[in-house]
Amino acid sequence: MTKTAIPAPNYPRPLTTVDVVIFTALDEQLQVLLVKRPDGPKEPFPGHWALPGGFVDVDKDTSLETCALRKLKEKTGVDAPYLEQLGSWGSAERDPRGWSATHVYFALLPQAAVQLEKGANAAEVAWHPVIDHKVKPKLAFDHAEILAVAIERLRSKSEYSSLPAYLLPAEFTLPELQQAYEVVLGRPVDKSAFRTRVLSAEVVEETGDQRYTTNRPAALYRLKQPGALTFFPRTFSPRKD
Repeated sequence: MTKTAIPAPNYPRPLTTVDVVIFTALDEQLQVLLVKRPDGPKEPFPGHWALPGGFVDVDKDTSLETCALRKLKEKTGVDAPYLEQLGSWGSAERDPRGWSATHVYFALLPQAAVQLEKGANAAEVAWHPVIDHKVKPKLAFDHAEILAVAIERLRSKSEYSSLPAYLLPAEFTLPELQQAYEVVLGRPVDKSAFRTRVLSAEVVEETGDQRYTTNRPAALYRLKQPGALTFFPRTFSPRKD
């Protein structure tokens, strides 16, 4: 049975975009990917740093998630091991070009796999350290607010889940996994309690291989279920001095 095309309603439509908050761990710091907007007389916020994203392409994007994955691949050259929808922002004031709505996702990537790419709407692409709930440069649009919400979601969810593991490559040591948690949470965690929690919850499994660090072999692990988060019954305890 052939579907009959229904004419689109004749009323003004808002600008529709998808933005992606992309996190990684670099130099023992949580960092977020930002793009510098081009200079130009018709460009909103020329020369400002912003979250990567862009308009939904109705010919390419079958869903908001498809658009988010496309934008992420364009900027980093990799497919995200973890992508989650954060929320939506919209108003008549957030974009000087008119009423706009953006649908925001956040992603976690192992830094070593990323190849940063400039695009038509990005004069420069770079990682920026997260300081508290923000970054140093002033961000375009309402991206400072969006970033603060994304950082809070990441940190709060990392307290009780395997989320920080997606900042690591496929194989890692337990000390590297603990460091990923400490980078995200912004504080040390107790080593003994951490290992007990991770191993008892069967978050990871040994690969059978080892890596030598400071002349000592360390067992390599991988996520037991890389396609799904594992949730813990309690949050992580701070390190005991």
